[in-house]
Amino acid sequence: MLKDVVFQNFLRQRPICVMVRATLERMLSAARLDELFKSVALVQYSRKLLFSQLVELMGRVVTRVNGSVLSAYEALSEVFNVSDEAVYQKLRGVEPRVCQAVVRHSFAEASGVLREMKALDEDWVSGLSTKILDGNHLAATEHRIKELWSIWEAPLPGVSLVVWDQPTRLVRDVFLSEDGHAQERSLLGQLQETIEADDLWIADRNFCTLVLMYCLFGRKAWFLIRQHGQLKGRLSGKRRLAGQTAEGQPIYEQTLILTREGVDQRVRRITVCLATPTRDGDLEIHLLTNLPAKRVSATRAAELYRKRWTIEGVFNELTVALKCEVSTLGYPKAALFAFSIAVLLENTLVLMKRALTAAHGIEAVGQLSGHRMAAELDSAYDGMLVALPPSRWTIFARMTLVEFARTLKNMAKQVDPARYQVRKRGPKKPAPKRKRTEKEIHVSTAKILALRQNK
Repeated sequence: MLKDVVFQNFLRQRPICVMVRATLERMLSAARLDELFKSVALVQYSRKLLFSQLVELMGRVVTRVNGSVLSAYEALSEVFNVSDEAVYQKLRGVEPRVCQAVVRHSFAEASGVLREMKALDEDWVSGLSTKILDGNHLAATEHRIKELWSIWEAPLPGVSLVVWDQPTRLVRDVFLSEDGHAQERSLLGQLQETIEADDLWIADRNFCTLVLMYCLFGRKAWFLIRQHGQLKGRLSGKRRLAGQTAEGQPIYEQTLILTREGVDQRVRRITVCLATPTRDGDLEIHLLTNLPAKRVSATRAAELYRKRWTIEGVFNELTVALKCEVSTLGYPKAALFAFSIAVLLENTLVLMKRALTAAHGIEAVGQLSGHRMAAELDSAYDGMLVALPPSRWTIFARMTLVEFARTLKNMAKQVDPARYQVRKRGPKKPAPKRKRTEKEIHVSTAKILALRQNK
């Protein structure tokens, strides 16, 4: 396959297409996904409809290749030996534990390849594994379920907690709930089981709870969390100036004593003064951390918390570049499954981008145009699969981790970054004011252009 003349031609002329297909073959390996399903699922089972087929179908919906589950089913009609109703029934029953296992599998696979390519970022804090935590309520769905027909309110299909891994830039874990009204905090019990020593957890005030912070203390882990207004403690000592932000706003520090079940813990309370108020009207935000000042200064802690917004970029890509919220999937399990497949594909895209970085450097890759790469996929991907059918690509799933990492990096070297550079444009000219005639509501473009020629 790798020495095939047709394959080499596509690799030279359409390297992005080849990289995407090879990476998808690795991450969506049917054998691995079916084995994962068998080991994790408690209720569902596979007979005629395999779990890997379900993943392939949902992948087409999430990547917008097909606009709906039904159109994706019709496109794969030769693959499925079951009715469309059987597919819908299967989607309605995918267990959240299976969705979580899919995300964890994608992280393990992608992070292993990145380590082999030596394409990891430096730790934000030396020696600590930084994780950013955030929650997401899935958007309301259509009222397709019979019980929803007579309900005016928007139906919410579920909630997720997402854990983003800083050195790899991958989503490493998700925690899911089918209850659309569930608070994000209700999932913290599941998260606590995954906390390890020397973790650094960065999170917003929604996760500022004594239960979580005391769990982190007990596991010898670290945290940097914005203080919630409902969390009280005893301030100790005077507030002292500890530095300033990049914009010149003062940063103060003071000790805060927390108490839970009679046990006191001292944390640093870092106050950042803001030039403009938040959308809630706050002119100060308070950050709580158990990181020692000798290891992370107050100024550095404020910078780290600002980097928490990195995860918002992940959510944006899941929503815009991918379709993580499918409005037609009203059943909670189906909606959460679609979200988890979107996360898997997000990790796949990150892996490909990091391979390009390893081959060409961060400066060259940082200026790549996603639009230009997407245009190549739109124009050549289907044709490539006609010339090189799916059965030819299984070699990438069978490779060892070391072999695949080396192969993917070599493919990335075939990409000419200049070909996909973002085009810089000058400043926009101010739009002229439009004139409206008194009688006509339409104009003829041909007549307008004719006037130009006569001038």
